[in-house]
Amino acid sequence: MSKSFSRRQVVGMGAALSAGAMLGMSGCGEDETTEEEAAGGDASMTESSEITNVSYDPTRELYEAYNEIFIPHWKEQSGQDVSVTQSHGGSGSQALAVAQGLEADVVTLALEADVNSIVDAGVIKEGWIDKFPNSSSPYTSTIVFLVRKGNPKNIQDWGDLANEGVGVVTPNPKTSGGARWNYLAALAWAQEQYNNDEDQCLQFLHDMFANVVALDSGARGSTTTFVENGQGDVLVAWENEAFQSCDEYPDEYDIVIPSVSIKCLPSAAVVDEVVDKRGTRSVAEEYINYLYSDEGQELGGEYYYRPSNEEILQKFSDTFDLSIKLVTIDDFGGWKEAQEYYFDDGGQFDQIYEGDLS
Repeated sequence: MSKSFSRRQVVGMGAALSAGAMLGMSGCGEDETTEEEAAGGDASMTESSEITNVSYDPTRELYEAYNEIFIPHWKEQSGQDVSVTQSHGGSGSQALAVAQGLEADVVTLALEADVNSIVDAGVIKEGWIDKFPNSSSPYTSTIVFLVRKGNPKNIQDWGDLANEGVGVVTPNPKTSGGARWNYLAALAWAQEQYNNDEDQCLQFLHDMFANVVALDSGARGSTTTFVENGQGDVLVAWENEAFQSCDEYPDEYDIVIPSVSIKCLPSAAVVDEVVDKRGTRSVAEEYINYLYSDEGQELGGEYYYRPSNEEILQKFSDTFDLSIKLVTIDDFGGWKEAQEYYFDDGGQFDQIYEGDLS
């Protein structure tokens, strides 16, 4: 079904420090004595602290607003001032950067597999997924279609994305977490449509990706390609990205909800190696924990992320289609198995994208 939406009143957004400033902070020499080290390695004993949140593409606006409510919350709770630096990009690329040494106190990434890649590098400890409620996913989302006003190509479901003459915009599953959710949602539809016939499912995915006019590295880049650059007929998008585009351009776009989509679980984790070095574990843990508070959950809903708190989610039932049929990552064996089978080098995505369906 196709719906258009008007602008909602949302919480004011604050300015984030630049990624360049973040990189500058991460370049300190090991022999330098930091304020936290002078305080015995506990930043909560100093008058101020700095933390970095390395996140995925579409969360810029959410975390700008969240920082504005978290900073006074932390001040009231601890008596300490805190500043928060944000970094955004394709979730897979962001995870790789942290695994290779980009210093983040917190990661808020698009999916569990990206956090696990940082675990594999020894930077985050095993068991992170059980540290916070809902498998350390403070909010959920799903995948929808954004089409041009009036839906001129009459796109109603996933099958239409493989039709001749339909230009599809989606990011690259090799670098974008959102793109991996997109891929699995499309596959779930095909499995239902073709009664799990593997050849037909693979052919559909091949035909859909043959229609892709731009394979950007991250979800926000794909939104820019579709909305600002005018490429394509349909954007396969995070739900929140689609809503925000309709807010910004209320007379130019419609949202189409497919018959089958997927329950997306963006993941949040403390980066153990960094917080233990900086002495920022307390503030980093509370940064994630406060996302589960009523204030954090309602703010998430205002920015079109589905609150994990079911009671607060119901307050947004006029915004979200809560009846949409959603598969889960468990239907694909969990992220460890899905990442290896579908997205690692030589996996199913590579095969369908390169045309090797044997």
